[in-house]
Amino acid sequence: MKTVANYNFQNQRAIVRVDFNVPLNAEFKITDDSRIKAALPTINKILKDGGSVILMSHLGRPKDGPTDKYSLKHIIAHLSDLLKLPVQFADDCISDEAKNKATNLKSGEVLLLENLRFHKQEEKGDDAFAQTLASMADVYVNDAFGTAHRAHASTTIIANHFSKEKKMFGFLMAAEVENARKVILHPERPFTAIIGGAKVSDKILIIEKLMDTVDALIIGGGMTYTFLKAQGKQIGKSLCEEDKINTAKALITMALQKNVKLLLPVDSIVADKFATDANTQTVDNENIPADWMGLDIGAKTIELFAAQIKNSKTILWNGPMGVFEMPAFENGTKQTAIAIAEATKNGAFSLIGGGDSAAAIHQFNMASQVSYVSTGGGALLEFFEGKELPGVAAIEK
Repeated sequence: MKTVANYNFQNQRAIVRVDFNVPLNAEFKITDDSRIKAALPTINKILKDGGSVILMSHLGRPKDGPTDKYSLKHIIAHLSDLLKLPVQFADDCISDEAKNKATNLKSGEVLLLENLRFHKQEEKGDDAFAQTLASMADVYVNDAFGTAHRAHASTTIIANHFSKEKKMFGFLMAAEVENARKVILHPERPFTAIIGGAKVSDKILIIEKLMDTVDALIIGGGMTYTFLKAQGKQIGKSLCEEDKINTAKALITMALQKNVKLLLPVDSIVADKFATDANTQTVDNENIPADWMGLDIGAKTIELFAAQIKNSKTILWNGPMGVFEMPAFENGTKQTAIAIAEATKNGAFSLIGGGDSAAAIHQFNMASQVSYVSTGGGALLEFFEGKELPGVAAIEK
């Protein structure tokens, strides 16, 4: 794997695809800068070598060209503080101004380009757009794992305009790929995957793929109730994908056939409405009251899941156990995180799979207690589904 670690950037301009798609509040202040901090080691390596850095990223999903709320100008001050140097800015990523600023960059300087998605050519994977970006630099570095599953101009097509020696992974991208491959290709056993989230439909492919690899599969979150209904249980007003009941039945059968230990929740914290101030009670999953909905796993399930997790040597966690954003329904997700941290402390390798799982582990301030927290939600899912990630393939080919 060719990474920035093996390259000397002295007097080289590196164009680096980063993932600065960070959340901003109403005052355009960054509320979580973990994605920016994750890119710092790569940026600092290039600068330390005596190179210069051109940063490109998207922010949000602008539909109609330049939009102030999605401008990367809002992150300049914070990025400058983190890098301890002034960051230059080009208010269009492919304008003459951007090209001129890139051409005049001196060693040790950083230029941030405006939001790539202000141009529709970015998501279309337009080659001319990619070529314009490539023309600004000597070297291409991809450090944006969160977008590696998209064949966009800046993540994939641009790599075609650099020789094999002049395109490489950043430290973050390399770590993401290495940790994902470690789990899926060389897991120490027992290997337990914990799959949560709202919908079975979002996770069918990853569950099917993991059946060939894991020793145990834990199911939690809203998708639980589709599985329970598939077993003929009463689920009240809990979330259920009626059109996926047969799929859930097939996955239960598949687990039996492949000798995978399938653990489903045995009790739930149920609520009389989907709200923070709802009335709640804990009930067994054999018979959830008609007008109530399951929003978290109960104490018996927490104990069941924790015992399996603590007996594991490799753990993959993707998806929360309940509506952890609401304090009344966060305990199942929090206790799962605690069990994973304890297993990790005892020698297990734990990979937290991006998206809501990453948000939860950060919310509980436990990121330092697990082996690796992925920055890529969709990208990691597609990797575990066995799909080729265009952003990875573009560097490796």
